[in-house]
Amino acid sequence: MIDALTLTAYFAERDRGARRLLARELLDIFAEQRVQASVLLRGVEGFGRLHELRSDRLLTLSEDLPAVAIAVDARERIESLLDPVRAIMRRGLITLERTRLMSGEAGPAELPAELAEAAKLTVYLGRQERVSRTPAFVAVCDVLHGHGIAGATVLLGVDGTRRGRRARATFLGRNADVPTVVVAVGAGERVAATLPILGRLLHDPLLTLERVRICKRDGALLVVPHELPATDEHGLALWQKLSVHSSQAATVGGHSLHVEIARRLRESDAAGVTAVRGFWGFHGDHAPHGDRLLQIRRHAPIVTVALEAPGRAARTFEIIDELTRAHGLVTSEMVPALSAIDPERTLGGLRLARHPPP
Repeated sequence: MIDALTLTAYFAERDRGARRLLARELLDIFAEQRVQASVLLRGVEGFGRLHELRSDRLLTLSEDLPAVAIAVDARERIESLLDPVRAIMRRGLITLERTRLMSGEAGPAELPAELAEAAKLTVYLGRQERVSRTPAFVAVCDVLHGHGIAGATVLLGVDGTRRGRRARATFLGRNADVPTVVVAVGAGERVAATLPILGRLLHDPLLTLERVRICKRDGALLVVPHELPATDEHGLALWQKLSVHSSQAATVGGHSLHVEIARRLRESDAAGVTAVRGFWGFHGDHAPHGDRLLQIRRHAPIVTVALEAPGRAARTFEIIDELTRAHGLVTSEMVPALSAIDPERTLGGLRLARHPPP
């Protein structure tokens, strides 16, 4: 297990970099630097700092959907990407988060103290990877569900790297190695118990662990997010990330939950929201499930992420709490670095703040 960083870029899929589409240029950088794990995800709903709504629900808004590019590697490797990434981004958000990277390890792992309350486990797989005759993402979710993990969502990438090797989705190809990501959250001891099993189950496991707080589960409030100061002791800004794991079947007032979250937070002048549709997963006691033929919109899992400054995070959580009275798994994470970019100015920065767990 090594100390690592996760770089996440939030932007619109038609945004351009220096020469080509930004998504293509970002993934070119990740591939050239042979990043251990990276993935490009297409969103279905969201807005950024300029509050321009992007949605797959309306034709005029679906031409420029949200996109998320994620890269994970040792700290030195990710820090070497920052200048090239900032040089090509004209607008969007970039975050840096501390993580722990496990590569090819099958033995039991003792989690650090800050992960004891809860941990976010991310498993990087190939799209067609299998365990015996079972899709690997199904086998992983079965293990996680069987060990009482609070929830997991499988997200399908369209481009990315795994162990430094790039794989991009094509219309006619099998796309066997295109990254698929399983994002799971659960109590620290339960997550730790799954690690040796996943290590034996997968041929060449690539996993990350991050600090998280589980705030709500199936509508029940467990704890509120940590109260964070605006800056750390050195004056570096802190940020908060709130995530809602739900499904397309979850509705509020006749509208999909993720749509209402985006609408209400946009009206409240929140910093930004991105919703990504998965295709398999579970939360709470529900068995792992996924898309069904002709019923995709009813069964697909959804992860909705909101980023906010600590001074506004409490209000953002109030809105999410209100909308998730009956559905959803809600988590909170500290983000130690965030840079918001647009043609006029750049806010924040990518120096990592440090704030000890409460």
